[in-house]
Amino acid sequence: MDKANLERLRQKYGSAGADDIHDPAMKKLSQALFEGPGRRKLPYGGLPTLLDAPYKEELSDLDIALIGVPMDLGVTNRPGARFGPRALRAIERIGPYHHALKVAPSTMCRLADVGDVPFRGRFNLEAALADIETFFTKVHQAGIRPLAVGGDHSITYPILKALGAERPVGMVHFDAHCDTGGAFDGSKFHHGGPFRLAVLDGVLDPKRTIQIGIRGAAELLWEFSYDSGMTVIHIEEVAERGLPWVIAKAREVLGGGPTYVSFDVDGLDPVFAPGTGTPEAGGLTLREAQAMLRGLKGLNVIGGDVVEVAPQYDATTTTAISAAQILFEILSLMVLSPAK
Repeated sequence: MDKANLERLRQKYGSAGADDIHDPAMKKLSQALFEGPGRRKLPYGGLPTLLDAPYKEELSDLDIALIGVPMDLGVTNRPGARFGPRALRAIERIGPYHHALKVAPSTMCRLADVGDVPFRGRFNLEAALADIETFFTKVHQAGIRPLAVGGDHSITYPILKALGAERPVGMVHFDAHCDTGGAFDGSKFHHGGPFRLAVLDGVLDPKRTIQIGIRGAAELLWEFSYDSGMTVIHIEEVAERGLPWVIAKAREVLGGGPTYVSFDVDGLDPVFAPGTGTPEAGGLTLREAQAMLRGLKGLNVIGGDVVEVAPQYDATTTTAISAAQILFEILSLMVLSPAK
């Protein structure tokens, strides 16, 4: 034991409180984030919001809006993703500081949870998709970038229609499935086909789209991804080539144009996300997903979503915790983006 060092530490920290921070940058950050000396907001108190953001009903004076989209009429397997936004709002202690990217989003932009998309009814999928497009068009026209929580993956189609109305956008898509399938059972609207529809509508640029983590028996449904020019990276290629290669490939595909980030939690291995409608074994670890997202720092991110959280299949809240962390990763990318 170095007695001189021990005495120095006792003098410096022996009676210090949590707010006695000596690093100037961290002290300034602490003052911006917390309520005052010795005061911390209760993580388990108050009204729950996405990423503990303030609640704001009006779409004004905001840079980024966190939006719940509780709709799962497009599922082909297990239902329940309509409860995703509520589950993520109940998760505490995600953020507010991102240690790897060194950002605190709430201090860098005007941010709020603006509640859920208002739906006219609960039974009609096509009407629900129209309601989503209407709401996100309003958000976009207000100059606000949206970060959504679904809901099943069919919600991304109307969001892309809203954001890509003036020019097609690129997309980085984490998933077990490409979601570029055609119509079946009498409907072209379902969570297995939003990106085919978005490309055909001219709002998603397939050559600026990369799909990461793809696997499973549905491979035979994804011909459209290859034919349209999307870059598809299967889970085996992630393992064989490594994360730096995947990150470099994504940055090459996406370039500097407007980019949307869509994250289906079934892209994660069911160990990290059992609470989802169509789980696929052998997926990404949460750490791999975080590393790849962090590697996209500086891209022109105009919006994003986290979808397919079905909490009733997950008694331990593991999926909601994972999804909330991914939501925070995307939010951090958005505040570091040149997009305004």
